[in-house]
Amino acid sequence: MATPTPRAQRSTVHDVARVAGVSRGTISRVLNGGYVSDHAREAIEAAIEEVGYVPNTAARNLVRQRTQVVGFIVHEPHALFLEDPNIGAIMLGANTALSEADYQMVCVVVDSTRDTDRVSRYLSGGFVDGVVIVSAREHDPIAAVVEKLGMPAAFVGHPSDVTGTWVGIDNRGAARAITQRLRETGRRRIGMIAAALDRDSGSDRLAGFREAMGDAFDPALVEEIPLYSFSDGVAGMSRLLERAPDIDGLFGASDAVAAGAVAALQAAGKRVPEDIGVVGFDDSTWAQRTIPNLSTVHQPAEGLGMAAASAVLAQIAGEQDAGQGIILDAPVVWRASA
Repeated sequence: MATPTPRAQRSTVHDVARVAGVSRGTISRVLNGGYVSDHAREAIEAAIEEVGYVPNTAARNLVRQRTQVVGFIVHEPHALFLEDPNIGAIMLGANTALSEADYQMVCVVVDSTRDTDRVSRYLSGGFVDGVVIVSAREHDPIAAVVEKLGMPAAFVGHPSDVTGTWVGIDNRGAARAITQRLRETGRRRIGMIAAALDRDSGSDRLAGFREAMGDAFDPALVEEIPLYSFSDGVAGMSRLLERAPDIDGLFGASDAVAAGAVAALQAAGKRVPEDIGVVGFDDSTWAQRTIPNLSTVHQPAEGLGMAAASAVLAQIAGEQDAGQGIILDAPVVWRASA
């Protein structure tokens, strides 16, 4: 029978101390970011390299009562999580900020009451040091758990009942700006496919549209749909065309919604932009896939993720109190669809 190969002996802090000629306490200060002389730091770093020492992060975090993990929580159906490029960009931005700080990100999708209960238990178990929360609704149970725990957190978006730190854009102002630009093309019968009215982004975009339309606002030209999805955009546009075939302008509450609307219009024999001008919101990959390309609002999704994760890290480090609001720019991007 073959003799098992012995496992390589893992280097310890004692080995580093022996090679560097310093105490274990000095090594501990270096590993935990404390002050030591430049000479001692250089000796320790050289010794770590020589003996191949890898710090036991798990043990160190246990002492510090830290996990070095931040949760990324998304309140969307699983299918939309995969379809929506904004969520992916927000996630990548958050991961960039966390990675630079040597933190791990754990992604959690909340799609049901069972998910909510499971995630609430997970957060209460102390498995993460903080959370970034995307697409939270008002009276959100996860937000309530986070607030009860006093956990460092940042929301992407700003539900009206959230008192914690949030990062977002001026959805209302941006929706108003692109609707005004659409009106300036000479359109007179402008409608909107309004999505996700149970959260701040959806309701604010509808409010901005209403403000820009002023006396020309017609509630019969607003079609409400549940999600920022392509399929809902197709269905919403089909219903809107049935009751308002003379519509000549449309604001889709997201690029995915607007792309679905363009597909429905073209299937109905309508030309974009000759018969009807269409604008979206997000400046996501949907805007570039659509023919013609969509006029839209640029939402800095990756920047939102980075800002939210940075805010969580600042709270963990005790450098920032919860409750701060951060607004990023969201300019209009004009293309051929209107």
